[in-house]
Amino acid sequence: MNKEILKLAIPNIISNISVPLLSTVDTALMGHESSLHLASVGIAAMVFNLIYWNFGFLRMGTTGLSAQAYGQNDNTKLTNTLVRALFLSLIISFLLIIFQTPIIKIVAYFMNIDQNYYLLVVQYFEIRIFAAPATLSLYVLFGWFFGLQNAIIPLIITLFVNIINIVLSYYFVKELNLGIQGVAYGTVIAQYGGVFLAFILLFRYKNRLQSIKKEDILNKNSLMKFLNINKDIFIRTIALTFAFAFFYAQNAKEGEMALAITVILFQFLSWISFGIDGFAYAAESLVGKYFGARDRKKLYQAIRYSFYWGFLLAVFYAFVYYFAGEWILKLYTNKNDLIEATKPYLFWTIMMGFAGFVAFVWDGVFIGLTASKEMRDSVLISLVIFIAVFYILQPFGSLHLYWFSFLLFLFVRGVLQSWIFYRKIKKKFELFS
Repeated sequence: MNKEILKLAIPNIISNISVPLLSTVDTALMGHESSLHLASVGIAAMVFNLIYWNFGFLRMGTTGLSAQAYGQNDNTKLTNTLVRALFLSLIISFLLIIFQTPIIKIVAYFMNIDQNYYLLVVQYFEIRIFAAPATLSLYVLFGWFFGLQNAIIPLIITLFVNIINIVLSYYFVKELNLGIQGVAYGTVIAQYGGVFLAFILLFRYKNRLQSIKKEDILNKNSLMKFLNINKDIFIRTIALTFAFAFFYAQNAKEGEMALAITVILFQFLSWISFGIDGFAYAAESLVGKYFGARDRKKLYQAIRYSFYWGFLLAVFYAFVYYFAGEWILKLYTNKNDLIEATKPYLFWTIMMGFAGFVAFVWDGVFIGLTASKEMRDSVLISLVIFIAVFYILQPFGSLHLYWFSFLLFLFVRGVLQSWIFYRKIKKKFELFS
């Protein structure tokens, strides 16, 4: 089982870590311009996280359904899952482009985007929004490849996208002096290059792809199952991204320096979450496969060993941040005032992995089981507790207490998911062989 997990997890970890590497380059490019540019690219990236994370169900739902179809060796279901998800991704993408103006205004209002960097954020947004069809199509294609137990193709595509993005962003910013617009152009071009490569690599599975039949795609029962799973994941992700946006917005009220500190610390968290998510993605694929094949023994093994590896990676991150946190901080910015202001908060980066790894891995397990309703409920309850604790601690006016409340949010999610699994979900496969 360890071999199966690592076969999926290692490519996923490399692929996932390349994502914060990309945002690290963007942050570094802007951080060497000014703290205003750094805060602007951080908040602009958060705007797209707020938007795109809400549609993460396109990947997660596709992974769970396609993994179960793979375990059942049902190629028709595999094909229909892919087509339904791609069609839905295009509808959502075009709606985002059409309604881009009200979207950015609403997000700017609720995230308390200061006028000092509002124009920079809008410049970034108006360019990058046109990458939506490519970005959301990649979510679907990655989920489908993961369902077929293939993490290599998503790795190839991700590295391809990020290399193009880094090279173009650097060129546009440093050579053409396009500033934050250059970073946005680099992302758009790279995303379309990635989706083009993904469709080329899709032909590797032409034997799995069946003829598309309209009546199968629009089958009421299958379509409703697909939409219900995605609906619950959508609500769950809205709650999750709201927590991040809420935290950003509250820190923005504390001023430009507090927001810049938050942007940098979330980069540390990104490295952790994307790393541990490598094992969560492995859990999605394996749990879905063995749940579809009704193999209880291997299903339990996949869950148990995924947690072992997630914990080990959390320990690794804590070790790295403890000994090299200040050095990593200096990669993000050369502004001495920002470095000195951020150093007291590096302690929280050490605790992030321990607070979040249980929730990250459970997410993968729940997706593989298509237990989207239970995953949704755990996030909603955790969000209520997080906001309540935040407002209780807010009068003390300490960023340390803000970060305590956020890490408590991650920890409570993991506790609730553990309780839900052992009290409710486990019964689903007790009768398996």
